[in-house]
Amino acid sequence: YALHLRNISFSLSGQYECNLATFPLGTKTDTIQLVVEPEEEQHYVKEVQLNKTLEIPCLGNATSEDLSNYPLKWLVEENGSKEELVAKDPAAAEVYKNSSVLHRERIHLALDHSLRIFPTKLSDDGKVFSCHVVYHPERTRKSSTTVRVLGK
Repeated sequence: YALHLRNISFSLSGQYECNLATFPLGTKTDTIQLVVEPEEEQHYVKEVQLNKTLEIPCLGNATSEDLSNYPLKWLVEENGSKEELVAKDPAAAEVYKNSSVLHRERIHLALDHSLRIFPTKLSDDGKVFSCHVVYHPERTRKSSTTVRVLGK
């Protein structure tokens, strides 16, 4: 027999006991300790030519079907501070977009949930763009991409 758990979260950590009644041997009991650990954040480095289009996939190899039912957001980190760029909630028809003058016209959320930046600038070099997908209130997957802009 096997115990199958879905939508794993930290609150499921604990001790689980299985009681199996058999005839004529009687009851067999077994106990396991479940420890739910946080998922590791995936890190990538992406190189792009100056003034070209940069496309950063959310969560690397996840397909758009995997992400379309969950809230997600894209953030940018620079000099220790984070700024939210784009957020999408499947319960709302609209996509929230940051009104920052620095990013407003250059950054877009693609249909496959990747982040598109055009044109790339030298100021994008070294920035870390991260995608956060909330599968459950206690379970968020993250991936981050450090951008390297190559001059001509």
